[in-house]
Amino acid sequence: MKQELEIEFKNLLTEEEFHRLASHFSVKEDDFITQENHYFDTPEFSLKNHGTALRIRKKKEIYTLTLKQPYNEGLLESHQSLSSQEAARLLDGEATVTGEIAGLIQQLGIDVTQLVYFGTLATKRSQFPYKDGLLVLDHSFYLNKDDYELEFEASDFHAGKKQFHDLLEQFRIPIRHTENKIRRFYQLKYSQISEE
Repeated sequence: MKQELEIEFKNLLTEEEFHRLASHFSVKEDDFITQENHYFDTPEFSLKNHGTALRIRKKKEIYTLTLKQPYNEGLLESHQSLSSQEAARLLDGEATVTGEIAGLIQQLGIDVTQLVYFGTLATKRSQFPYKDGLLVLDHSFYLNKDDYELEFEASDFHAGKKQFHDLLEQFRIPIRHTENKIRRFYQLKYSQISEE
């Protein structure tokens, strides 16, 4: 299992802002790579209630199981490689999460056998170095919705926050409170379940 601390800043964009940034940074359509995030939780949203998220990411035919947990000024990401067969069995509900990530989930008092697949968020992503970090342009599709987002991954919280806000100011993009993708996905999913 690999672990890393993620410090990132994000801001939802309008479609026009997204294309303006892509144009400024010379990002072409073929610079975007599609990735799929498949999300899991219990029917009671036990992981979400702990501020934690579990996903399988498929990128270039590589599958990675990731648990994201709050940690200081960022998120602690724990990664576990999966074969395509293991990923398919989890998505089909034929298997349960195992290994070190299962242990981390059980430490939260959550039974891994209760985890179910909730849906997929697909993202067309382009990323490139910017200042002291990595700038990311995302166009995401989920639950009959799509949105545009700018992310900035930094190694230092305070310096990264300033660089990100300076960039938004330079392009006259208002700061918008932006939840991470899995929270946006779950908020929409939860509202859809509540309406049923």
